Amino acid sequence: MEWFSLTAALQLVVGLGLLNVWLVRPKSATEYRGGGATSLRDEFAVYGLPSAAFFIVGALKITSAIILILGVWVSALPVTIAGGVIAALMVGAIVMHVKVSDPAIKALPATLMLAMSAAIVLLTA
Repeated sequence: MEWFSLTAALQLVVGLGLLNVWLVRPKSATEYRGGGATSLRDEFAVYGLPSAAFFIVGALKITSAIILILGVWVSALPVTIAGGVIAALMVGAIVMHVKVSDPAIKALPATLMLAMSAAIVLLTA
């Protein structure tokens, strides 16, 4: 895969974006957190999800992010599957925002990640 391809750029944006949210800023309050949550863990509680969901979703997102990033250089990695996992999780995130009656702007990052992940799947399938 060429380093400057659209697919590679999407993989890096999605992968690095997810690692930023889950590893760098999980305790940061942002305007995009669901309900009145001030951290990533609080957000899962606002959605009424069990605590295990935080760890399962986190593991899936971090693993998929790493696959997307490394997949820019290692073609043997399952980038299409990782993109599909992220796309499915972003659908779930959007549903959770709707569930707690968040304004649409709070679902914007998930919507953009869904679009980019779907593009990765389509471009690598």
